[in-house]
Amino acid sequence: MKYYKLSIFLIIVLMISSCSRVLISNRRQLNLIPNASMLQMSFDQYGQFLEDNVISADKEKTEMVKRVGKNIQKAVEQYFIENNLEEELKNYDWEFNLVESNEVNAWCMPGGKVVFYTGILPLTRDENGVAVVMGHEIAHAIAEHGNERMSQGLMAQLGGMALAVAVRDKPEQTQQLWMSAFGAGAQLGVLLPFSRLQESEADHLGLIFMSMAGYNPNHAVSFWRRMSEMKGGQAPPEFISTHPSDENRIAQIEKLLPEALIYYNAAVPVSNKL
Repeated sequence: MKYYKLSIFLIIVLMISSCSRVLISNRRQLNLIPNASMLQMSFDQYGQFLEDNVISADKEKTEMVKRVGKNIQKAVEQYFIENNLEEELKNYDWEFNLVESNEVNAWCMPGGKVVFYTGILPLTRDENGVAVVMGHEIAHAIAEHGNERMSQGLMAQLGGMALAVAVRDKPEQTQQLWMSAFGAGAQLGVLLPFSRLQESEADHLGLIFMSMAGYNPNHAVSFWRRMSEMKGGQAPPEFISTHPSDENRIAQIEKLLPEALIYYNAAVPVSNKL
């Protein structure tokens, strides 16, 4: 019993000491995994994903995704410089790829490793729509949501096992946990509320990044309305979904637009606004 209490105490101490804060929202988050470990696994998994999937041969669409990605990358770097946080990005190795898939999806792993699926482009429609999604997905990485999700997963599913040990002893489970953290969301249970918070934080940060890159944040409302129409009302209720409901998300984005437009107006001359 004494050892059990000691173990619980050590876990609590570890969790407290491993807390950091999310940009803008200032929410405390649990990040148990060293940043170097997250980046190394990200680069390895991203390379493996590209080997296992077909990169789009559509030159025009690929160039659009890369162009938007680089524009938002510059905005992120500017934001971090302005807030004296540039050291946080020193080990980033940005990369933007378009992959052939009917899946309506996009994601960003730690270190700026981005994938867009061709299936989402009919919804983004143009460069502005791509910027909405790109800003949102990069924001997940910037806010270290991946570390948070992986930390929660290691605690909940692998008994708090260190990442390096999990990779060595349970490679398949660890890889599934990793891809779930960045692609498929979280399962029902204790991770659910945090996942919705992460989505809202990514919407907020994403609006700021796309605005600083010169993309009108009003396009975010249009994109999420198209997403809602595509679902045709088939999305699960918010209380069993890892994402905010479409109505709540759009309402939240509309409330954030005045702030985002300040960044947009500072970034884009009146004659160039879209």
